[in-house]
Amino acid sequence: MTKTRSSNTSKVFPKMPAHQFKVPATSANLGPGFDSMGLALGKFLRIEAEAGERFEVVFENDFLEVLPTDEKNLVLDTALRIAKKYGRTLPPLKVRMGSEIPLTHGMGSSASAIIAGVELADHFCDLGLSDFDKVMCGSELEGHPDNVGPAVTGGLFVGYYSEGSLYYHTLASDGLAAIISVPPYEIDTGEARAALPSTYSRADAVSQNAINNVMLLSILNRDYQSMGALMMSDRLHEPYRESLIAEYGDIRRIALSEGAYATVISGAGPSLLTLCREEDADRIVEALDSVSGCLHEKVEIFQ
Repeated sequence: MTKTRSSNTSKVFPKMPAHQFKVPATSANLGPGFDSMGLALGKFLRIEAEAGERFEVVFENDFLEVLPTDEKNLVLDTALRIAKKYGRTLPPLKVRMGSEIPLTHGMGSSASAIIAGVELADHFCDLGLSDFDKVMCGSELEGHPDNVGPAVTGGLFVGYYSEGSLYYHTLASDGLAAIISVPPYEIDTGEARAALPSTYSRADAVSQNAINNVMLLSILNRDYQSMGALMMSDRLHEPYRESLIAEYGDIRRIALSEGAYATVISGAGPSLLTLCREEDADRIVEALDSVSGCLHEKVEIFQ
């Protein structure tokens, strides 16, 4: 998350400056890192907020106009919740919102809105929150840190949250490039979660634990070939969700044939994340363009 400040005035709070910042998109899970791993991407939710006469949201993109324009908007709703959590009163705000993050496509649009709300409360209520505090606030609202975490820290994020306990680390992703493939339809997060079984076998649990452990060490040791193979060995969600994404098989097959390390479902889908070497990214995008109907784009890993 990055932020800048610009001077402005308001009839209600004449000395309170406008606050400008951006929150990155995220790709969660990274295969077997279900609800615990995520990657920050260089597409952004951009916010400019200043004190106003009432709570109000103005959208800069047509696709955002399906969202509420008052306190029910997730950004403002979150800001109000966080202010209340810390015993503060959030002043009425006029928020201008623009976004490069598609809604309900598995790129963390809800998480970016939650972190934007945390940032508004932090700034306008002078809370002095640390990055850890912000990830904690987001995790309490989301229930898991895989999307909200990298939206705060940037980079590659690994975290665990349960009943008020939070642990996380960030990892370097040197030498990795990201490609996002976005199909022209949505998958509701509830639908994606409904596709998962209610229980798993002991064998799947043991295998998943081993896969996660070795995948993390592969990333730390820059063994991206092993990372990719393990990333595509998930037992908990990808086998059950791939049927929801018609292009899943073609995109993975083409990307791997062009030298990609891995192609996995981004968040709950339907977007797909491909990780590869920087020097291979443009060629892979060109090859993926044969999968019609999808937008294939190299996206910066936001550090």
